[in-house]
Formats: sequence, structure tokens, C-alpha cells
Amino acid sequence: MVATLATLDAVRAWLDAVPDPEIPVISVVDLGIVRDLAYEGETLVVTITPTYSGCPATSVIRQDIEAALRAHGVTDHRIEQRLSPAWTTDWLSQKGRARLEEYGIAPPQPGGAPKRCPRCASGDVRLISQFGSTPCKSQWQCCDCLEPFDHFKCI
Repeated sequence: MVATLATLDAVRAWLDAVPDPEIPVISVVDLGIVRDLAYEGETLVVTITPTYSGCPATSVIRQDIEAALRAHGVTDHRIEQRLSPAWTTDWLSQKGRARLEEYGIAPPQPGGAPKRCPRCASGDVRLISQFGSTPCKSQWQCCDCLEPFDHFKCI
């Protein structure tokens, strides 16, 4: 009996349900960490690129991807890490950018500063700190609603 291989579209959909461990409202697919899906014979190869080479969540992301694949019966798989080209915020999907903003994190913008407060949409914002809760975020405050918020840095 020959096993039926899952389609790459199905695999992508499964991985789209795997949340980023640091920002759980966005999937590893929408974040752009899942770079490529391919079969080598009957082995599914998932290529990932961490948001930066020292990202502490990379091992958790690998484990979560493996768990999602096993949950769907994919036991013959390999996860490869590719550091070049380096991850960029350009790889964030539009859905992922919208999810970040809905969650209260300003998505990355060219030029580095957020366009508006993700809570009240005011454009009157100020930088509090270049360093936020994770290395990929900075801390800002809205001058209208006075709420602090994270901004996903443009990389």
C-alpha cells in the first residue's frame, strides 16, 4: 500500500495554525518564519528562518511545527533552518500585520516609526524605548489615549 502524501497547501494550512510562541496571535506562516515546503521523495522538508539568528523561540517553533505535522499523520519530515537570506519584516503577511494591530502591536512600517496607535488609531505617538518586551519590538506611547504599546521593528 502506498501512503498518500499531504498536499503542500494542506501542510501550509496546518502550519498556519501554529502560533508564534512570543506573539501567539500570529502564526509562524504569517510571520514568514516558514520559508518553504517541499517533498524529497516521501520526506516533507519544512524550511524555516528565525526572525533573527539568536531567537530563543526557535527551538519551541521547531517543536510546535513537528507536533502539528505529527498530529496530521506526517511522521516522515525534516525541519531545516536557513539563515540566508536573513528574515525580514517584508515577509509578514497582510493577515499577520492586521492580527498584530488587532492585538495592540503596531506592525512594522518603512521608516521605523508606527503610523498610528493600534488602540485608538491616533497618529500622535512617541517613542518610549527602542527596546520592548522582545528584541524585535520597541515601546511607544499614544499622546491621545496615553496607552503604551509595542511596535514591531522594521527589519
